[in-house]
Amino acid sequence: MKKRIILAVTGASGSVYAASLVKALGTMNDVELHVIISDAARKVLQLETNLSPDVLTSGAHSVHEPTDITAPPASGSWQHDGMIICPCSMATLSAVASGFGHNLVHRAADVALKERNKLILVPRETPFSSIHLENMLTADRAGAVILPACPGFYHGPKTIEDLADQLAGKILDQLDIPHTLFNRWGS
Repeated sequence: MKKRIILAVTGASGSVYAASLVKALGTMNDVELHVIISDAARKVLQLETNLSPDVLTSGAHSVHEPTDITAPPASGSWQHDGMIICPCSMATLSAVASGFGHNLVHRAADVALKERNKLILVPRETPFSSIHLENMLTADRAGAVILPACPGFYHGPKTIEDLADQLAGKILDQLDIPHTLFNRWGS
């Protein structure tokens, strides 16, 4: 049985993290990857990188439009094994924390929380305001995992891709998905 994973990419800085997740998850035979990309995320990818927008969809089983609130991830009867919002903009964090289902990303996150599925939020902002921190605490109390984009350096990264892969690996650890994206401490 394949693990069904939703990856939502929003308009925060750090689209390289999402690209690393797509590269890893999209090549796993036991994962069915569903991707939702906001318009702001497409713009940020263009501004921050030389990557093609295809880097966020290659390997995806399905790509859902953020305006399509009839897509399967909007329903609690559609079962999945976890949702990742990476990077997670502060606007998306606010919507998740308040239960505001304005688009498919927000609605799918709300459904993940109400169905007690794993929801991993990867905020990418600095510094955090008290509003951001309160929203993270609210989301955490509702069952989300808050995994900020704070890459480690113990694995001896040489490139930005190494940093992105390490964070992607930490996200996959939360979903119990085996990977070899970085060398673990002590290995």
